[in-house]
Amino acid sequence: MIGKTRPLTFTSLFFLLVISLIVNSYIFKNLLIINIFLISSSFTFVITKYGLKIIKQLNLLQNIRREGPSLHFNKINTPTMGGIFIILPFLLLLLIVSNVLDSIGLLLLFFCTLSFFIVGFLDDYLSIANKKNTGLKSNEKFTLQALISVLFIILASQSNYINPLITISNNWSINTNIIIFPICFLTLVGLSNAVNLTDGLDGLAAGCSAIVFFGLGTEIFIKGQKDLIIYGLISYAMSGLCIGFLKYNKYPAKIFMGDTGSLTIGAALGSISILTNSFFTLFIISGIFMIEVISVMIQVGFFKITKKLFKKGKRVFLMTPIHHHFELKGIKEEKIVENFWKVNILLVVLGIVLKINL
Repeated sequence: MIGKTRPLTFTSLFFLLVISLIVNSYIFKNLLIINIFLISSSFTFVITKYGLKIIKQLNLLQNIRREGPSLHFNKINTPTMGGIFIILPFLLLLLIVSNVLDSIGLLLLFFCTLSFFIVGFLDDYLSIANKKNTGLKSNEKFTLQALISVLFIILASQSNYINPLITISNNWSINTNIIIFPICFLTLVGLSNAVNLTDGLDGLAAGCSAIVFFGLGTEIFIKGQKDLIIYGLISYAMSGLCIGFLKYNKYPAKIFMGDTGSLTIGAALGSISILTNSFFTLFIISGIFMIEVISVMIQVGFFKITKKLFKKGKRVFLMTPIHHHFELKGIKEEKIVENFWKVNILLVVLGIVLKINL
């Protein structure tokens, strides 16, 4: 008789990351790995706890889109824009570290993160001001994301941070030549929107982000390049910031991160991967984000094609992003999130194993 598996709760996810980071600290002989994670998670936990009161006082409350699952209407008026408590500490960390190390790469990361943060903040603010779940129009948002991404890629290229040789392992690389530039663009804009789409259930985006940043940090340390170590530590710090916020974002959420957080988290992931040439591993460990955005593309594409052919659009899923499909199938929200976290952990393990063994 097979027993039931234990649920993956916030507490168990937190301790799983802590134990993994202690092991990493030992393997890579760097105590900063676990220390920066614990400091970051504690810091965000505290500022979110007290910042939540300020968010309520300012009446920054979530609007729920009418097209979404009906169960989500009980989330209306939940405080939002909580991404501030993740991104502002991250930006402060980048400023401090870039000043100490005098690094152009860290300044580029700061520029990209800050720019996407402003777009996300503006989108959330307009949504609240307009009292509906839409802030910036989709074409306006994409235009801003595209402009920031192109500028980041140009500056990174001029500073020799973009390498057309995409590293698969220490012994295997793929020469993409000029195709590296559209790859960089798709990585930045795609991941930003993918994390944004994933942020539809309590704790889903925050938990997956904590897991993915852990995986990215580990991948960077495995490279063994001294000049990249700081990006690994920054990734671990971001993992801690996300897990600290998750304490208040887990089901039932006391606060949402909003586009202020989700758009910026995706951009931070993308820009770090560009600066460290971690595309291959990132695409694997970000599998949940990829699945979410691909489900939307399939749904929209299939609907348009069938509408042209049969004069009536048909759908593959009950609703997208795909986490809403499972909701409408009757699966509890917290169970969907838990299973997505588990899949994300397996993807991180897969990404690291492939990195080591290929």
